[in-house]
Amino acid sequence: MKILIAGGSGYIGRRLSASLLEDGHEVVVLSRSSRLRAGTTRIRFVTWDARTAAAPWLSELNGADGIVNLAGASIGAGRWTRRRMASILASRLQATSAIVEAIAQTPPAGRPRVLVNASGIDYYGNRGEEPVTEESGQGDSFLAGVTQQWEASAARAQTLGVRVVIVRTALVFGRGALAFRLLTLPFRLFVGGPLGNGRQWFTWIHVDDLVALYRLALEDSRLSGPINAVAPGIRPQREVAQAIGRVLHRPAVMPAPAPLLRLALGKQSELLLHGRRAIPEKAGALGFRFRFADLDEALKNALRRG
Repeated sequence: MKILIAGGSGYIGRRLSASLLEDGHEVVVLSRSSRLRAGTTRIRFVTWDARTAAAPWLSELNGADGIVNLAGASIGAGRWTRRRMASILASRLQATSAIVEAIAQTPPAGRPRVLVNASGIDYYGNRGEEPVTEESGQGDSFLAGVTQQWEASAARAQTLGVRVVIVRTALVFGRGALAFRLLTLPFRLFVGGPLGNGRQWFTWIHVDDLVALYRLALEDSRLSGPINAVAPGIRPQREVAQAIGRVLHRPAVMPAPAPLLRLALGKQSELLLHGRRAIPEKAGALGFRFRFADLDEALKNALRRG
């Protein structure tokens, strides 16, 4: 297969590219810089501005088997000011609209068969104890609104005869993952513990399973629409804190009160205090087997040295 990856130079994109290359597929990364990077000489980097459907990347789409869209400003980098929140939304909508427009400009016979678009498990908002599947409605938080618009923008490719898969991703466990490093840092400094009351459900997925789900989305024509990229072994946040402390041999008794988190982070505290009991129903129905379904095993792998 020939696969284009927008945002392919990021953490997930690099892991997905490596997996595809290992199986002999052709990978083209759409990047703001066309310079080849050390260790990635088998990947072709093609310049794009993440806003417009124009050469040179437009020509790469013709004849490609699939395109993966991971592009968008980080939700964890920087306080959520009005400007930052506008950038989080605009970066996703601009990149996705450019991709859909490029597909529309490609002759029907040369269009990719599938668009796999990133999204977030935050689509469901803060749901308490309610189990949520891919059929559940959206929440009312800021990120729920962002993901709803992002997914709607990608879904427009369906009218062009392209299968669209939306990957609603939980927090990614893996060595080198920024959010994971930030999550575990307080424990390394002996100040880790529950966030808020710790009762909120904490959704996570190991990077190896996330990459496998992206591969499933690219290769299995039975899959379309949203899929919850979340491990089946989710637990309340306080139990996750205890597990991190256990694996790192650190205490997990220093709580971060919700009022303090809201004061320090503003709306960004939603990332830590909101929870949802998400179930990977579609993945299970397709027979997908999580390599890391158990929280402790996933943490041990992600935190191991070397």
